[in-house]
Amino acid sequence: MKIQIQLFKAFFVSGILGFGGGPTIIPLLHKEVVEKYKLMTDDDFSDVLSIGNTLPGPIATKMAGYIGYRIGGFLGLINALFASVMPTVLLIILLLNSLNQFSNSDFINNMSKGVIPIVTVMMGIYAFDFLKKSHKALGLKISAIIFVFSFITIVVFDLHPGIIIGSLLILALALPNKGGKEQ
Repeated sequence: MKIQIQLFKAFFVSGILGFGGGPTIIPLLHKEVVEKYKLMTDDDFSDVLSIGNTLPGPIATKMAGYIGYRIGGFLGLINALFASVMPTVLLIILLLNSLNQFSNSDFINNMSKGVIPIVTVMMGIYAFDFLKKSHKALGLKISAIIFVFSFITIVVFDLHPGIIIGSLLILALALPNKGGKEQ
């Protein structure tokens, strides 16, 4: 029962504080799931996030479903999904009704604009953490090549990130395993 309570708290808090959409919830989830409650390791969390990013749909619910199931079985899956979605549903009902009344308010508009730099910093920190993990797992040269290739194809050629991710997954499966362990 303790695990179910921790799962609920982790996903509920992340859902409440994750302003700006799914990607902003990732650092919050990491803080709750890995650092605060120690429900999984940093590497396990990164694996879940990597796989979750390759699948369609909102990242927060994919992570809630998988982490909940992995940590607490079917009940954990339902619990984490409910905790992840419930804050959004409740807040949308309450806030949209209130915000419609004050939509022309400078205070509301400035408050919304003021949150953007905070979200940018959170996402930047997590991106830097991914780069460090990539460097550790793949080495500086391969990480740099993938980074530059991805940047150019996404930013310059406006190629969808899903195509890049899918191509890299196929490439990873096609290349021989040099780690000495056969899967």
